Amino acid sequence: MPIIDWRKPARISSLRVMIDFVPKALRIALLALLPALAAGCAADPPRAAAAAAAPAPKSAAIIHRYSAPAEGIFANAYLVEGEGGLIAVDATLRNSDARTFLAQVERLKKPLLAIVVTHGHPDHYNGLTTLVAGREIPIYSTRAVAEVMRRDDAAKEAQWKPMFGEEWPERRTFPNHLVESGEKIEIGGIELTCLAIGPAESHQDSVWVLTSRERRHAFVGDLVFNEMHSYLSDAHTGEWLRALDRLEQQFPDALLYPGHGEPGGPALIAAQRRYLTLYRDTVQRLREGNPALSDAAKASLVAAMKQHLNTERLEFLISLGADGVARELARETETQ
Repeated sequence: MPIIDWRKPARISSLRVMIDFVPKALRIALLALLPALAAGCAADPPRAAAAAAAPAPKSAAIIHRYSAPAEGIFANAYLVEGEGGLIAVDATLRNSDARTFLAQVERLKKPLLAIVVTHGHPDHYNGLTTLVAGREIPIYSTRAVAEVMRRDDAAKEAQWKPMFGEEWPERRTFPNHLVESGEKIEIGGIELTCLAIGPAESHQDSVWVLTSRERRHAFVGDLVFNEMHSYLSDAHTGEWLRALDRLEQQFPDALLYPGHGEPGGPALIAAQRRYLTLYRDTVQRLREGNPALSDAAKASLVAAMKQHLNTERLEFLISLGADGVARELARETETQ
């Protein structure tokens, strides 16, 4: 007896031969089904048809990192390269760094399709104006991040422009496309998902997640710093610690791309938690019930943090955040 392969229409003739050996009534019924069987056999079976209809898997994206020098406070900006073009994640602080980052975009010889912003600190958005270069490029962020950027921009300029002078851009550019937490954008074969975090390192933080065939890649902004001191002046350290718990739960195996320092694995989250915990504990001890630290207490804080993390990179941030965290801890004490 012939073996019937239901995937090949050539086998229909074998089925017709088999029908000749069955009773007449059944033979008539089976012959009536042959046209439908032939049509079904000529096509792939349902699973194969579904596979053919499914979109082809996206090619693996390439991630490029630009890291500013010390004068640009080591700010990172990233390019996600897909088949159809590039998506930038954050920009830079200084004009010269923005021009260098734009040159990196141009060397790749692919269009810049979009930009996403993780949070509203100028070292991650000042360079947007240079990067878009007058073009109509969509810039994505959460509504909360965009509102913080616009609200605080003038105060940030007053605080930092005297330090950076002509390196500070005369005009800043802000997001023009707002997304909700959990919303995905897909451009040029690149799919990014936004996760709103809320107050943590900044007044409003977010994470942008790229899922490749190998693993997830999380652009975490300044939620983690790698091997350099952290900015704590926005004084949400308690919420920041809870945000780290959330990151650890949601991204147990992701590769993290921080706003300052080298990319790394989930160990960066644990390291940031240790840093914040020590900073808070030290400020709590040194403030002696006051909502600010004396100069001597700040010097002791710097010494303690440098003993914990022996680097001069962004060392000036240690004392800069002391009074803000002291006020935060004083509020926490009052509500206990």
